Amino acid sequence: MLDSASEVEFSEEKTTEEISQLSYLQLSSLALSGDTAYSEKTSTGFPEKTGYPDSVYIMAANIFQGIRFEKSPEKVLIKYGNEPLPSSTESEDESFQRLSYELAFSALKFQDILETILIDSYIFPSTIIPDHLNSLIIVMLYDFQDRKFQARLLSDNEESIAEVLEVENLLNSFKTKLAAALARCRIKHDALSIYHILPETVRNQELRASTLPLYAWINTCKISPEEVYHSLKKKGYNKVKSVLHIDNKVFAVDQHCYDVLIFPSHLKSDLLNIDLFKDYKLVFQDKSRSLAVHSVKALLNMDDDILMVNTGSWYTVAHMSVLTNNNTSKIFVCGVQSQAKDPDLKNLCTKMGCKNIEILHETFINLESKDHRLQKVKVILLLPRCSGLGVSNPVEFILNEHEDTGLLKDFSQGGPSEDKLHVLAQQQYEQLTHAMKFTRAQAVVYCTYSVYPEENEAVVKKALEFQDHGTKVQSYSGTHLRQCL
Repeated sequence: MLDSASEVEFSEEKTTEEISQLSYLQLSSLALSGDTAYSEKTSTGFPEKTGYPDSVYIMAANIFQGIRFEKSPEKVLIKYGNEPLPSSTESEDESFQRLSYELAFSALKFQDILETILIDSYIFPSTIIPDHLNSLIIVMLYDFQDRKFQARLLSDNEESIAEVLEVENLLNSFKTKLAAALARCRIKHDALSIYHILPETVRNQELRASTLPLYAWINTCKISPEEVYHSLKKKGYNKVKSVLHIDNKVFAVDQHCYDVLIFPSHLKSDLLNIDLFKDYKLVFQDKSRSLAVHSVKALLNMDDDILMVNTGSWYTVAHMSVLTNNNTSKIFVCGVQSQAKDPDLKNLCTKMGCKNIEILHETFINLESKDHRLQKVKVILLLPRCSGLGVSNPVEFILNEHEDTGLLKDFSQGGPSEDKLHVLAQQQYEQLTHAMKFTRAQAVVYCTYSVYPEENEAVVKKALEFQDHGTKVQSYSGTHLRQCL
């Protein structure tokens, strides 16, 4: 059993308590910090929020519209329309997507509070506003209060969007009343900022996220580790044993995966501008996925094939391909139901130098163990849909792993409902027991992003018991059915 959460060590010199205290001070000082791409330094050294481009507000509003909490009719304070706002081509840009998702997620966490502030300040119902603009009002109000109700700094070459300008003028005209309503809300909850009104589980997730580093794996099809170290050194990065030196440009080699590097989290924007990342020689991805593919690699012979289930991100497929580049292994990726996605994978594989991947359009449950294509499959890598609560940054998780945006609802409340958790665990059980029917396979590697036993130890134990009921399946032990948490 591999437990990435417990095995990742940042430093022997700092205790968890010290890290948590440091993170708490950082979060308290910054209150609700957004992306620093749209901020400036104040005289105190802390970033001063300057707002976002209009297109980010529009995209954030559309995301929020799709994930907001629905309330029963008797509890509805604000009505939201059903039509999305028209978005620009900039919404396809990864940096704009990240900013938009982060803004929408922040607004979602504070939806009740923001709605209350709008009612308490008499914006509603004293003004006549089309329902379809209310999602935009919510996300822009969150940003407005996060800027301490200061004016947004606009770029000279930015094209204004009429809906954003209309909402911005409305919020500015109610600036004093909004600030007073926020102050009353904080007094009511005896909170220094609205961040402190969040449920403890959500605040703990954010504290944990602020202490975790970045992970990136080396694409050894294109470059050697030594060449990466040399290139990073030329860019001013020093190789160290620990990345807790958060004020420095440093990196460390992971102790479990030889091709994975660790960076302090605050360096991401700087790293994204380095050619190593632009050229797919280094790839950001959560460590648990690297643990999973390395677990598979350890179980393979030179000519063994691999079946990957529910891959999420193509980067996981690419990493598996890179690790088996010197083998004659084939990697079968199932469940790619839309052929429109084929070019995306093939294009990425070309850029990354991967050659041993074959796409299967059938779902895993519809594949049979006697399928002639899969007779050399010796390891099945099962990456089921899960609650994802073990993830430190839900926005990065959704963008990188192509996960359901609705997961942000669960993150904003500290966890999924019991009913949803039960449904996910049942799906995981069905996939695990189906994997065990592939009698030629010698191992199943099961990897989740969940912290719940129901999706980890419990479902694995239940699946192992399945082989005792007379069904013809491969005989597995806990050693062969590996679990990457």
